Amino acid sequence: MRSLLRRRDFGLLWTAGLITFTGDWVLFVGLPLVVYGLTGSTLSTSGIFIAALLPRIVWGSLAGVLVDRWDRRRTLVFANLAQTVVLLPLLAVESADRIWIAYAVAFVHASLEQVVEPAEGALLPRLVGEEDLVAANALNSLNNNLARLIGPALGGVAVAAGGIEAVVLLDAASFLGAAGLIALISADGRAARASSIGDEAVEAVTGFWREWLAGLRLIRRTRTAAVLVAVAALTGLGEGALITIFVPFVTETLGGDEIDYGLILSAQAVGGLAGAVLIARFAAASPAARLLGLGAIGIGLIDVVIFVHPLFVDGIALAIALLVVVGLPVAAYGAGLGTLRQTAVEDAYRGRLLGAYGTTLGLSLLVGTIVAGVLGDVVGLLPLLLVQSAVYTAAGVLVLWALPNRGHDQGYGECETGCRSPVAKRSKRKG
Repeated sequence: MRSLLRRRDFGLLWTAGLITFTGDWVLFVGLPLVVYGLTGSTLSTSGIFIAALLPRIVWGSLAGVLVDRWDRRRTLVFANLAQTVVLLPLLAVESADRIWIAYAVAFVHASLEQVVEPAEGALLPRLVGEEDLVAANALNSLNNNLARLIGPALGGVAVAAGGIEAVVLLDAASFLGAAGLIALISADGRAARASSIGDEAVEAVTGFWREWLAGLRLIRRTRTAAVLVAVAALTGLGEGALITIFVPFVTETLGGDEIDYGLILSAQAVGGLAGAVLIARFAAASPAARLLGLGAIGIGLIDVVIFVHPLFVDGIALAIALLVVVGLPVAAYGAGLGTLRQTAVEDAYRGRLLGAYGTTLGLSLLVGTIVAGVLGDVVGLLPLLLVQSAVYTAAGVLVLWALPNRGHDQGYGECETGCRSPVAKRSKRKG
């Protein structure tokens, strides 16, 4: 694990990710608090999440096409610099009648993120070998959990100490620093040229929209890619419901307050940190599909206990302990998911797969959010929370059934229509 971090290019990308993820958590916690403080309206506050979800649905897949046409390293540098500038109008949000500025910033910020996510995911295999992808993605999971441990608390302190100005300056500084680090990466960020898909010569496809459609056809014809998109659809429904009703679950069902809510947000990160270290150290050779499938099932089963235990035990102590435990399968899920997304299709189409995955996830999150908002007062919290557990369990079973023993070294050699399988010819590759 340490040897990966000592690789200059990977270490730069990893550190840049840690900085920006921490800044994003500051914004994720701080901006809704500011909006709610100015309006006193949960509906106005929910508009922030809707504005951030819409770009995934509108052009998440199309952003992947751009990533496959551009230099991924330069794309990341530009996008991080752009996000630094985009955040600055939030400094003008001083009253309820200027909340529209927050919505606009959230939308543009999330739009740029649709480019950042596939670009970063597509660049990573250029920085490490195929045999190190699981360990690298486990380190990224460690990265995410470190940010989740630090960011929410920092966001709360920023709002209390300096309001929206402190939140904006912290997040903008994180993007500026990340851009500088990524600019130092020396690896070639240009996408490889596409090979054939079935009988079609992708080299002859020159139009933007035709390339996008070719990428979607590849996803349909490639089992691993199709399963990953199905996982996004299933888990997004559960997560959409969860983010909508988790606050009332903590405050009403568990009887917690704002401080308790912050502790619960950070608790999962503790288990995630331990899980990421364990996976990177001991499970790097495990098939990625097994990590993803078992991780999803573990999340679903532990979540059942989290959601049901208040019927028998009062207080939040057990909930915090269980959220630490669920961080372990979350780390396995993240490492397996990241590795499969990076190896399901060849380099020329990685951006499109990651974009399509993000679009599907965003649409599913939006549906889950709307359904939970409409039904929450009708059926109560517990049935909707159990749906979240059920869809994760179902996603894990699907992965284990459809992708038995598929690991990070098997790549994209399962196209049903005979697309080329370079991984079958080479045991190692970068890109």
